Amino acid sequence: MAGGRGPLLALVLAGLAALAEQQQQLRFKPAPAPTPVRLFTESELARYSGQEEGQPIYMAVKGVVFDVTSGKEFYGKGAPYNALVGKDSTRGVAKMSLDPEDLTHDTTGLTEEELKSLDDIFNDVYKAKYPIVGYTSRRILNEDGSPNQNFKPEDQLHFSIKDEF
Repeated sequence: MAGGRGPLLALVLAGLAALAEQQQQLRFKPAPAPTPVRLFTESELARYSGQEEGQPIYMAVKGVVFDVTSGKEFYGKGAPYNALVGKDSTRGVAKMSLDPEDLTHDTTGLTEEELKSLDDIFNDVYKAKYPIVGYTSRRILNEDGSPNQNFKPEDQLHFSIKDEF
């Protein structure tokens, strides 16, 4: 019986040594640099419309810019939801519409049901699946481009900052 323990003990010790070495390597591995979050003007966001191969694909919902490149089969060139990318398509997402008139940030006149749908899709699809790479400048700037001194995220229509980071 004692002869059977030797190989088993050696195997366990070898496993523990390998685990200790892996932990040592992980302990000193530098953390990846965080991706900077940036502001996008409408023209900057339009550059990421999925039309150029190798270029990231971005879309905004509720002023939050998401990198939807991993969903290229849905958002890429010629894909079913390509009309939504390269812009803030909040209204289109709320109404589940690809109508060019609905591909805007404007939520004026949306029904309670559409606003609830917008929140559900924003949280359960976009925030759950895609990384946030920035925000639309419209959220923080006045029409003339100057900073909106009165901007408070918590006061914005259908916007909650607490879960975005």
